[in-house]
Amino acid sequence: MTMPRRMLINAFTMNCVSHIQQGLWVRDDTRQLDYTQLDPWVELAQILEKGCFDALFLADVVGVYDTYRGGPETSIIEGMQIPVNDPALLIPAMAHATENLGFAFTSSVLQTHPFTFARQVSTLDHLTRGRVAWNIVTSYLPNAGANLGLGGLPSHDERYDRADEYLDVTYKLWEGSWEDDAVLRDTQRGIYADPTKIHPINHIGKHYEVAGPHLSEPSPQRTPLLFQAGSSTRGRSFAAKHAECVFIVAPRQSLGAAANVINDIRTQATNEGRHPDDIRFFQGLTTVVGGTEEEAKAKAAEYLEQFSTEGALAHMSGSIGVDLAAIDLDRPLNTIDSEAMRGSIKGLIESAPDRTQTFRDLVRNRLARQFLTGTPEQIADALEDWQAAGVDGFNLIYSVTPGTFVDFIDGVVPVLQARGLMQREYTPGPLRQKIFGDPRLPDSHPAAAYRRH
Repeated sequence: MTMPRRMLINAFTMNCVSHIQQGLWVRDDTRQLDYTQLDPWVELAQILEKGCFDALFLADVVGVYDTYRGGPETSIIEGMQIPVNDPALLIPAMAHATENLGFAFTSSVLQTHPFTFARQVSTLDHLTRGRVAWNIVTSYLPNAGANLGLGGLPSHDERYDRADEYLDVTYKLWEGSWEDDAVLRDTQRGIYADPTKIHPINHIGKHYEVAGPHLSEPSPQRTPLLFQAGSSTRGRSFAAKHAECVFIVAPRQSLGAAANVINDIRTQATNEGRHPDDIRFFQGLTTVVGGTEEEAKAKAAEYLEQFSTEGALAHMSGSIGVDLAAIDLDRPLNTIDSEAMRGSIKGLIESAPDRTQTFRDLVRNRLARQFLTGTPEQIADALEDWQAAGVDGFNLIYSVTPGTFVDFIDGVVPVLQARGLMQREYTPGPLRQKIFGDPRLPDSHPAAAYRRH
């Protein structure tokens, strides 16, 4: 019998007060209020490395959620992804305190010119000895477009068109500008690098003109490990072409939905000339671990009691572009005309099995369904079910930090390791090598076309 591929485990967090589980920052057992200090981040990285996690994944936004109640006030009151600091600047300190943990950070193709961004990433890849990953996003908050001088947010497809060109520019810089043997470091002759092996890229496109050459010498991975989280039709095709790791959030009640997304992207990747196994899929989950099932359920109930419905509605409103303040939170669902609602809200209301509950109940129950609650063995069993559906790994979302991750490491990790599903120690080399066995992108990836042989 063939053993399943080992699970990949990331911690999912953000350089802000309140990330996904809104309202829990007020608790005494979380360090969310310390997000502006280095110590909790370094401590978290060291905890994750001791737990043999693959990476710490940092989310980000470059705009405020201002759809709910027609403005940003609720988000500001709740600390809901505002204030938010730059994720990439945390990485060197955390990398210095660890040896093997990877660091994925989010950066939108709208926020930084690709020439500047390519140098920043190469610098991080050097400083981390090849442990950096980039989560490619195209942004969805209208305020992001307003902040970046774009006169509003470009259309969905236009953002992906821009992303395709952005990737082309960075690939040319990372993979094609410096040949593998360009750097000599010849102290006898006083020649650091061979200028005949360093090339301009002379990119002229619709959105960018970049002469080059790349200002950084080749880093351990050259191109960082590439994450992406698009779920739309266009987003899936983009992932199939570019991504090595894809972040999905499929309902726990429908593992088939996860399998469908995975199979679709793998099929499209094959059509792009890539190997379907060149992509790993990560499901987002919040685990609540207890010594007994009752203990875990009590902990989850406590989190739900302190959960902020207002913060969640501000988050949801910005994510789907619909002001949920128009819905009376305390009206039973069977009194709301769902046919008059936008498709996403209509589907949310009609998904409720009990139509006598209120919209407030629905939001809270939606959070409860996101919790994977139980003993370490029960959690491990559920993760195996996800793996059987084709999921390769998990982005673990915290309720409290670092407590959520500590509970998982102390309870679930030993169970997964005993089952042969999770690493007990790290393999050598850069992040891509740890996951795929090679520090460089495979020849089937579009970036490889820019290499000089």
